[in-house]
Amino acid sequence: MKQVFDELLRFLHQGIAAIFRFVELIWTWSVDQIARLAAEPWQQWPLWKELLLVVILVAVVFALYQAGRELLEAGAEILGAFAHLLGVVVRTLPHVLLAGVIALGGVWLVNHLDNSFVRMPIWLQAEQTSPQEKSPAPSPSLSPSPSSSPSSAPSGQQK
Repeated sequence: MKQVFDELLRFLHQGIAAIFRFVELIWTWSVDQIARLAAEPWQQWPLWKELLLVVILVAVVFALYQAGRELLEAGAEILGAFAHLLGVVVRTLPHVLLAGVIALGGVWLVNHLDNSFVRMPIWLQAEQTSPQEKSPAPSPSLSPSPSSSPSSAPSGQQK
């Protein structure tokens, strides 16, 4: 689940980065055009060109205002969606924790369950032996351990 979430975040990050690179390109080009317009020697222009320049500047300011307003609204929606996503992630945490506790309990139960009272039918066992060939195997708890045998001496000591 974490890998899927990380992939989604990486995809979103790359997409947003590509969009911002494009926006930066357009923004830089637009600012350069506006700077070139402002660098023109407009003081020597006739009155109609100066009025046209004012109309152009009003249109530029209006376009930038519209873009800024849309970006602000989109940013607010993105923050709202991200807050909603975080809320959903937090609300699912108890379920995820419960799943982990169930898995932990299951592993503990499987590892600590006494299998001596559970008998598997002979036809389901991997090795099938006839009753004459069966010999009782010594229990691991009844066989002497190597350290308790009298013939073995502790390391570093001789008999």
